[in-house]
Amino acid sequence: MKNTDNLSTNSALATYAMRPELSRGRKYPEEEHPYRSVFQRDRDRIIHSHAFRRLQYKTQVFVNHEGDQFRTRLTHTLEVVQIARTIAKALRLNEELVEAIALAHDIGHTPFGHAGEDILREIMKDQGGFDHNLQGLRVVDILEERYPNFKGLNLTWEVREGIIKHITAFDNPHVLQEFDPNKMPTLEAQVVNIADEIAFYNHDLDDGITSGLLKENELEKIELWRIAREKISRQYTDLKPNIEKYQIIRTLIDLQVSALVEESQKKISEAAIEYPDAVFVQKEKTIGFHQSPLKGQLEELSDFLFNKLYRHYKVVRMSSKAQRFLRELFEVYLANPEQLPPGTARKDSKQTLYRDICDYISGMTDRYALDEYKKLFHPWERV
Repeated sequence: MKNTDNLSTNSALATYAMRPELSRGRKYPEEEHPYRSVFQRDRDRIIHSHAFRRLQYKTQVFVNHEGDQFRTRLTHTLEVVQIARTIAKALRLNEELVEAIALAHDIGHTPFGHAGEDILREIMKDQGGFDHNLQGLRVVDILEERYPNFKGLNLTWEVREGIIKHITAFDNPHVLQEFDPNKMPTLEAQVVNIADEIAFYNHDLDDGITSGLLKENELEKIELWRIAREKISRQYTDLKPNIEKYQIIRTLIDLQVSALVEESQKKISEAAIEYPDAVFVQKEKTIGFHQSPLKGQLEELSDFLFNKLYRHYKVVRMSSKAQRFLRELFEVYLANPEQLPPGTARKDSKQTLYRDICDYISGMTDRYALDEYKKLFHPWERV
């Protein structure tokens, strides 16, 4: 059977887009599927993984028990996919590759967001370190077990590169030699990087307002917020507050995506990028806001969120509390590994035990970690 869908998709791609037939392939060779591209198959493998499903109960900013309306790591991931695919389509990049990378970009994240990552990084600093991008690669290469002939999901090199080279304001990982640290990633991976930033800034802004931690009178000091609000005010009058907020956030995202596409198209043209290989040798990112006025406006919004939301005393309290009991969980497992579930620890060395516990804790959801803490430290809880 001919892969007519892929032929149709390829004909719509720009010459600089990554095509499935140009993939560097998988660690373990597999027979190609008759009508699904390698990147489609990667996407499906990620969606069906245990680690992906657990994102449903992992913190974005607000812990799960704070309320059902706030974003989780999973809903954030789906929003990144949506924004990234929009950008990819406008730039005629490979949407299948973009989708696969976006779905996996946070698959190695810990419970309780960056607070969980920070405490595991501290504990593991002399034991090989911890970084959620590296952990994401470890998840898809080793920890997920679904196939009889190899460990992991056996994803393509391009998707794995997108996971390890996921670089944002929060992420600046150590890149393994396998992925050419001195070379830029594919344009598709670059799209996911910036789509992640667009998603978390705007949707954290939305959640921050909903929670009451951010006040709209404070937002009036932010130029980009004023631009979006004034645009909505010209279109509508007497909107309900929740609808007005949604329309402003929607407008903010549209402004950013439109500016990003325009500036990235200019950069692709100026750099004369005609084939994927030309992307790798660029000295700076191709996908970005570059000369757009939004670049400075977004920095102002970013600073506002860091100071008013991420460092809000209630968020700091939640983070500090989460770090305390993740540390205590780690210490109690380390002191007596027999408390770990069967098969969790290999027990062949102290360093290996650290890594096994780290894998176990980083894979927990917020609520599972809370339940484990209760079982181990509250005497009236069943174990």
